[in-house]
Amino acid sequence: MKTKTMGVLSLVVCLLSLSISAFGDDLPEIKKRGVLRHLGVPYANFVTGSGDGFSVELIQGFCKHLGLRYAFVQTSWGNVIQDLSGKKVRPKGVEVEILGPAPIRGDVAATGLTILPWRGKVIDYSTPTFPTQIWLLARADSTLRPIKTTGDTARDIEMVKSLLKGRSVLGVANTCLDPNLYNIQETGAKVILFQEEINKLSPALIRGDAETCIYEVPDALNTLKKWPGTLKVIGPLSGEQAMACAFRKGCPRLRDAFNQYLVESKRDGSYLRLLNKYYEDVLLYFPHFLQ
Repeated sequence: MKTKTMGVLSLVVCLLSLSISAFGDDLPEIKKRGVLRHLGVPYANFVTGSGDGFSVELIQGFCKHLGLRYAFVQTSWGNVIQDLSGKKVRPKGVEVEILGPAPIRGDVAATGLTILPWRGKVIDYSTPTFPTQIWLLARADSTLRPIKTTGDTARDIEMVKSLLKGRSVLGVANTCLDPNLYNIQETGAKVILFQEEINKLSPALIRGDAETCIYEVPDALNTLKKWPGTLKVIGPLSGEQAMACAFRKGCPRLRDAFNQYLVESKRDGSYLRLLNKYYEDVLLYFPHFLQ
């Protein structure tokens, strides 16, 4: 009986140790492990799905800087936060509800992740890595016409929203493309929530699943280049935003190491070369991002 009890206690201790390790891996533990796990979702040119992309190469460079092996772990927009934080969550506006524990599958999430208040409740952001904004796109043959920018972003947004009454708008719930974040319903638009992968948004708009669609700038630029002449930008639905890498709370050394790496990569020009490789036009829209 004593031997059996000791065996059970040993198993419990072992499981607790694994749990603590899984939830507490910061830079020293990761260096001991020798590999950094990068959580990513195939999206635009951040993670192409072919083994490269802006975010992939950024984290690969970080791994080389730290002397670590790189491991890509594919996830989804619905699971990326829980796969990093170890917590199942449900967004509620700018707040978030914790539903319970979840397996931790990675050490850093880098995939074109926009900084949103609710995400910051359960993960920690790095220094911004990419500039962005929310635009409204429509098919090229739509009767909607692009607004004439006034130089005042707030006024431009109102002009775009004034065009939406009775129009269908495609968005994605619980992401930065969520129509609720931009009060689209209040415009009188017909909101349609897309149920498939975000990478399939453009084909859905092109085939006419909706009259318009909410896009982030990097994905919009990628789409306009991939399907020239099929879509057009109507105007902005938000002010300037930023994307960042995400780290589990309680791992400040790893995040600080990445932030320092980002500073050095901007200083030596490697960050700019990476930016130009995958998004050569983005600084035309956000010329002050690197200043």
